[in-house]
Amino acid sequence: MENKVCLECGERIHGRSDKKFCSDYCRNAHNNKVNKDSKNLIRNTNNRLRKNYKILSELNSKGKTKVVRNTLNGHNFDFSLFTSMYTTKTGNVYYYVYDQGYLELDNDYFLLIKRE
Repeated sequence: MENKVCLECGERIHGRSDKKFCSDYCRNAHNNKVNKDSKNLIRNTNNRLRKNYKILSELNSKGKTKVVRNTLNGHNFDFSLFTSMYTTKTGNVYYYVYDQGYLELDNDYFLLIKRE
């Protein structure tokens, strides 16, 4: 039998022949290092979506309201992040962050709505 070593800490492994780590701690530590970049991207994107959702929720407490672009910009709203789009038959495009949506109107106004 060959001497296998843990992929994380380098300690000698005892047990099954297909074992790669000496403990659950080393297995978790190794997998966290390997997946760090993708997890950070997802975490950062979710945090920015959560911030957008909070902004829309606070500005749209009645379920339907109008605001100017400067109000959204003043709260650092990120227009590039949304969870879905809905295009009406007339061609209007609603952008949603979960159940909170917005529609760009004329003269830098936005209609904020909450999907039921």
